[in-house]
Amino acid sequence: MKRFTCDQLVELLTAYYDDAIDPTTRDAVRTHLSCCADCRGYETQFLATVRALGDRPVEPPPAAMRTRLLAAFRERRAGRLADS
Repeated sequence: MKRFTCDQLVELLTAYYDDAIDPTTRDAVRTHLSCCADCRGYETQFLATVRALGDRPVEPPPAAMRTRLLAAFRERRAGRLADS
């Protein structure tokens, strides 16, 4: 079975919900989400954002913003791991 890092899962979440990934990858995403509380939290935020935006067209964030968001996610996760 494929395994993903949290960063890889973040990259795949949109394709996962668009049903645009193969069954093996879909199963691996499900497995990662079942084992990773941080990614489940990210998924919850992702779905809340999708619901809030509805069908409105949205431009993807600039690369710099995406980089900052991923860095913040990593820092938050690293803080949780340090607290354990």
